[in-house]
Amino acid sequence: MTNRDYANRKPARKGKNSARKKSSNGSAPKRFPILLGLITLAGIASFGYLLWILSSSDEPETAAPVVVEQPKKKPVKKDPDALPPVPKEEWTYLEELENKKVEVDLPEVSNKPKRPYQMQCGSFRKESQANELKAIIAFQGLEAQVRKATGSSGVWYKVVLGPYDKKRDAERQRHVLQNNGTNGCQIWFWEG
Repeated sequence: MTNRDYANRKPARKGKNSARKKSSNGSAPKRFPILLGLITLAGIASFGYLLWILSSSDEPETAAPVVVEQPKKKPVKKDPDALPPVPKEEWTYLEELENKKVEVDLPEVSNKPKRPYQMQCGSFRKESQANELKAIIAFQGLEAQVRKATGSSGVWYKVVLGPYDKKRDAERQRHVLQNNGTNGCQIWFWEG
């Protein structure tokens, strides 16, 4: 690495840029005060013109409103225990509805299904597994049944609760089972 002597260094060459630096560092050019004066004068002239327009507008003068004093009514002395007069009824629907009879024809809709519901909580190949789930459900306060079903894939043991007249009842018991950790119960129509 070479040693450089910054203390004895010669100043850099001054060119065109040095003249501009001098004018921006110290004194401002002479045209700046003239330009500033013209802008100030134009602003004052426009503000004066605006005030002159506002003062010379042709708005009609409005006369002060005349206040007419009405004679004061003498207060009527009333009994402090007396009730106010009964107001006159403005509405007539009260009288019309008192004697009105409405007849409505409703079609008979039966929300009750033709078959009751059941809830199946498991299906196992071994009867011992089905009885184990039945015991877990019994510990939760519900009564389950184990049914043997023979299908195309062999013998199955189903754990079923029900019958329920309303699906809502089956859903309530399913929530009880879910809260205690028994998940996967399905609600279907009853199969006898």
